[in-house]
Amino acid sequence: MPNLQAAEILLVEDNPADVELTRLSMEQSKVLNSLHAVSNGEDALRFLNKEGPFEAAPTPDLVLLDLNLPGIDGREVLQFIKSSETHRSVPVVVLTSSESDHDVANAYDLHANCFISKPINLEQFARVVESLEQFWFSVVKLPGH
Repeated sequence: MPNLQAAEILLVEDNPADVELTRLSMEQSKVLNSLHAVSNGEDALRFLNKEGPFEAAPTPDLVLLDLNLPGIDGREVLQFIKSSETHRSVPVVVLTSSESDHDVANAYDLHANCFISKPINLEQFARVVESLEQFWFSVVKLPGH
């Protein structure tokens, strides 16, 4: 019998339009998922540490991370995740508007699992989100699954 447990996805994104587009794209997907969105690095760390309003938060199976966030930025969140014994095995996909070679190299230096520049076209963005979801939850074998 197939596992019907929803994939827990943490989206760290400060652009409400991108959050909504990601949510809509995932709702249309064939992968059962539960999307949790936070809009800044501080809340991402609280979510991961199960602090404050996030004390009942699940441990994510995948993190979709924007780099350019207010306050604690995505680079610091990525560094926290990959240096944490509890979270380092969680795949982190950097999904950002940056196309900078420096940002790409830095993200991989911090052990990002993938770096994707957000497409400007809405249809392409939806395809990217669907492809990510299919790859990470239908193709890849993740710890604990």
